[in-house]
Amino acid sequence: MLPAMSKTQTPNAGESPDTTHFGYQSVPVDEKTSLVRDVFDSVAPRYDLMNDLMSLGVHRLWKRAMINWLAPRPGMTLLDVGGGTGDIAFRFLGRDGGDVTVVDINEEMLKAGRERAIDRGILENIRWLHGNAEELPVEDASYDAYTTAFCIRNVTHMDRALAEARRVLKPGGRFMCLEFSHVVLPVLDKLYDAYSFRVLPALGERVAGDRDAYQYLAESIRRFPDQDTFAKMIAAAGLEQVKVRNLSGGIAAIHSAWRI
Repeated sequence: MLPAMSKTQTPNAGESPDTTHFGYQSVPVDEKTSLVRDVFDSVAPRYDLMNDLMSLGVHRLWKRAMINWLAPRPGMTLLDVGGGTGDIAFRFLGRDGGDVTVVDINEEMLKAGRERAIDRGILENIRWLHGNAEELPVEDASYDAYTTAFCIRNVTHMDRALAEARRVLKPGGRFMCLEFSHVVLPVLDKLYDAYSFRVLPALGERVAGDRDAYQYLAESIRRFPDQDTFAKMIAAAGLEQVKVRNLSGGIAAIHSAWRI
């Protein structure tokens, strides 16, 4: 059982250099990774359903939009971080991309991805690695592209994860991040808040048997920096030519950048 969470908690309340946020709670820095792992252990068997619930099914179109913008080509190598169930990797391979490596901190997510790959007959040009986005188990300057979808808001130190993204990219390599973001349409933001904090946890309890996990996921979205702030974080990590595309009125956004 995850710690109880409440929408009324102030996002920045109670944090110190030794604490970080877990949804709207402040928790010791060294505990966040295990708490996040517990969430995804719980939802791994129904991860696609989780994304369908959180995005009303539109995440499939968003992922397609990111792959379209990435424009895979034969021989391009991809590191997909936090993509344990293989959604981005499968799309990349289906668009004639080269080898892809999937890194995820959660073994249950990787297990689900491997099983999906076998079911689809995808046995070549894909590798599965257990690892942390903040300390990737791959060599410097070893990939043409780095993608991450609905992962980076869950890491403890986003600046370290972004620095790692730059480290593993070859010069001229492409960084792309798809993440839930900040709604930019006045009416939509109120509707989305109501859905996120009232409907989503109830659905999570009914469908997946875990209300707390879905409450955390809704709160983690609100804790994620807005589009401009995150773009500045990407630039601060040494990536250049940062661009942003809002999706569905800002419910999600794609950030693109390059290692020059």
